[in-house]
Amino acid sequence: MRVRPLLGAAAGAALLLLTGAGATPAGASVLAPAGSVTVDPVGRLAADGTVTLSGTYRCVSSSGPVFVSSSVRQGVSPTRYGIGGTRAVCDGAEHRWVNTGRTATGSLMAGVAHVEATVMELRTFSGLPLPTFHAVRGQDITLTQA
Repeated sequence: MRVRPLLGAAAGAALLLLTGAGATPAGASVLAPAGSVTVDPVGRLAADGTVTLSGTYRCVSSSGPVFVSSSVRQGVSPTRYGIGGTRAVCDGAEHRWVNTGRTATGSLMAGVAHVEATVMELRTFSGLPLPTFHAVRGQDITLTQA
C-alpha cells in the first residue's frame, strides 16, 4: 500500500475544508451586501499597551452569532494585533461598537495606524460553523496616547 498518495489526498481535502472552498452551498453568499461597518478616525492607546477602537455597524439579519472584530497594524510591519470582539445585533439599525485589547507595551506608538474591522457571522452548513462576512472595512486612523 502506498502511503504518500493517500497523505496527499488527505492534505488536499483538509486544505479545502480549512479554506472553505466548496463548502458554501449554492445560493449562499460569502460577502453579503446587506451590512456595513465604519471605523472612527481616532483610536486610543494607553501606556500599558491597551488599544481602544470604535465605530458603527449595521446588519439586517442573521441565522447564527455575529461579531464585530478589529485589528490594527502600524508602519510597514506585517504584524496585526487583534483588538477585541463585540457581539453584534442584526436588526437593520446602526449600532456602535467598541473593542479593547492589550498589546505588548511599546509594540504600537501614537500616530498613524491601519485598522481593519469586520462584521462576521458564524453560519452552520452541514453541521460546520463557517464564517459569512457581512461587511469589511480597512482604514487609516490616528492612535492618540490616552
